[in-house]
Amino acid sequence: MDDVRNDGVSRRRVLGGAAVGAVALGLPAGTAKAGTEGWHEQARRVRITRDDWGVGHVVGKTDADAVFGMMYAQAEDDFNRIENNYLISLGRLAEAQGESAIWQDLRQRLFVDHALLKRDFARSPAWLRTLMRAWADGLNYFLATHPDVRPRVITRFEPWMALSFSEGSIGGDIERVPLSQLEAFYGRRDVPMTDDERGLLFKEPKGSNGMAIAPSRTRDGRALLLINPHTSFFFRAEQHVTSGEGLNAYGAATWGQFFIYQGFNANAGWMHTSSGVDNVDEFAETIVTGADGNHSYRYGGALRPVTTKRITLSYRTADGRTAERGFTTYATHHGPIVREADGRWIAFALMNRPVEALQQSFLRTKAQNYREFIEVAGFKANSSNNTLFADSRGNTAFLMPQFMPVRDDRFDYRKPVDGSDPATDWRGEHSLRSLPQVVNPRNGWAFNSNNWPWTAAGADSPKAADFPKYFDQAGENPRGPQAIRVLSAERHFTPQKLIDAAFDPYLTAFARLVPGLVAAWDKLPDRQPQKTKLAGPIRLLRRWNYRWSADSTATSLAVFWGEALWAPLAQAAKDAGLSMWDYLAERATDEQRLTALEEAQLRLTQDFGSWQVPWGRINRFQRNDGAIVQTFDDALPSTPVPFTSAQWGSLASFGAKRYPGTKRYYGTSGNSFVAVVEFGPKLRAWAVTAGGVSGDPASEHFDDQVKRYAGGNLRRVYFYPDDLKGHVESTYRP
Repeated sequence: MDDVRNDGVSRRRVLGGAAVGAVALGLPAGTAKAGTEGWHEQARRVRITRDDWGVGHVVGKTDADAVFGMMYAQAEDDFNRIENNYLISLGRLAEAQGESAIWQDLRQRLFVDHALLKRDFARSPAWLRTLMRAWADGLNYFLATHPDVRPRVITRFEPWMALSFSEGSIGGDIERVPLSQLEAFYGRRDVPMTDDERGLLFKEPKGSNGMAIAPSRTRDGRALLLINPHTSFFFRAEQHVTSGEGLNAYGAATWGQFFIYQGFNANAGWMHTSSGVDNVDEFAETIVTGADGNHSYRYGGALRPVTTKRITLSYRTADGRTAERGFTTYATHHGPIVREADGRWIAFALMNRPVEALQQSFLRTKAQNYREFIEVAGFKANSSNNTLFADSRGNTAFLMPQFMPVRDDRFDYRKPVDGSDPATDWRGEHSLRSLPQVVNPRNGWAFNSNNWPWTAAGADSPKAADFPKYFDQAGENPRGPQAIRVLSAERHFTPQKLIDAAFDPYLTAFARLVPGLVAAWDKLPDRQPQKTKLAGPIRLLRRWNYRWSADSTATSLAVFWGEALWAPLAQAAKDAGLSMWDYLAERATDEQRLTALEEAQLRLTQDFGSWQVPWGRINRFQRNDGAIVQTFDDALPSTPVPFTSAQWGSLASFGAKRYPGTKRYYGTSGNSFVAVVEFGPKLRAWAVTAGGVSGDPASEHFDDQVKRYAGGNLRRVYFYPDDLKGHVESTYRP
């Protein structure tokens, strides 16, 4: 029987769902003995089944066996992304990318100390150490059996490394530290803050949507869950992982992690959305430098010594060699110093509990109901994500991050507080019961779209007046009213109706903004040249129903107008302390609205020959290669995508823009793994992944889901062995 190549790896062809041959392990003699920790033996306890979409269904005798197989299967699909995630999390990116990444590495290493992680590994519970060893073994076994795969830097994974990346969110708390100001401080030179860091650029929001529907609002009396993360494309692997020790989780796992981050088991499901809670703080420290050059900082009526630590980073030089650069870094009891402002050093405080975070991330995937899920939440090691939850008992919930420091609400923690005043210090943590949350609301639904928690369940939501103001710094966004609109409109949800709600095309931002534009045009004198020039565009927008579609020319015009209006007003909105959504609606002048429409009309005409261009001609999905950062080309095949950026209120998000040399917009973020789950005596689920599950352009599963993705046409998930019958592409052992 000939070998066949799928997902970039060699495996035996399967007939009738049964493997007819075993893959030769290909390891040098003796490598399965001491030093490899029984890789051969562990591999024999693992079975991987690939379904006809390429999704890996991993079965292991124990949880550790399942983790071993899970990591091996991930590496088959996209080892490059696994390694890249750990180069970032370990602060070693410059070893691959060169000195330009040194500041990102330094930021990481201020908080992620390799020596401390090794100590954390040693103090971890025995069961967690076993899983971390299996994690490293699965990756190392893959590398040993695939000599054609050449890592850029990490040639051997060590178990403690798993602790460097213990939460699955797209942007960790560390990323809030501005790199430009870190470079200015430790590089001892003036580096201006970028517009991106100041929040002035138009860009796709990082976040997600989650909806939990109670049995009282469903046709069949079964709870439903929408899982709709908005991430960078190809950021997570779709997998199903099962063991003989109770693990049975399906969903999206961030590349290189051994837990399903957003997904479900047979009885419970969890969806995480980026939270607007304020639990990361900056403290402005008053520094006193002694005659000996040592630094102290004021705290109350005393001086405390500033902690110093030497960090040495390696980087790749232009000629491919390795060089080093050392830094003396500083910290106070509040946290590492990350920048200077107004003559004071700024310390950055965040949650740093890798052992607890990794325990919580894995154990919640085995929770079978709300009570068990909340028990796991007692680790309080989720700092950045809200959770939408549903289970087969009919429970639904909206939960906020469990790590929440108690602070004095007199202070505004959205900006640096006075570190010399002990009253600004964190004072323990909030209990789970004291957090804003919604459990089994009477209205029958809960949601979050990265907006504030005060509308999470309509009238049954927590009340802002009952909580300190630091529980939200996000406010409302255009997706919030849209989610309430679709949830309130349906009394008898089915899985398909929930999918339809997730792809409802109404754009709340333009429904709010366009009337002001039309009114501004109506006020123009009839003889004003602008009135004549914009008559056609205004006519189109006046008649528009504010719904996106691939054929809609109004969607194209509105998006280009919104972007033209955004750019000149971003700084004014920030200065006014308003969201862009509110500022554009309430503060933009008639002249600004009309001028932006002229710019949109001109740009469409220049790029596409007309200002009446169907949105699908502009907005495209293209996947040319397996590179993490793609190069787009208008001359290469691409697929029209009807939904827009989440900025405009689209629940289905597609973050797209022009790139050098292109006129069309190409998406790189937004809807990624989307699933709808129905809980009952027997679970049913539907899902779609952006592009496909493989990162290998030679695989049929590199882009086999593109049309389903663009059309919101979710495929059936094969959760039970019976579901897989007739849909097996291959079965093999690592």
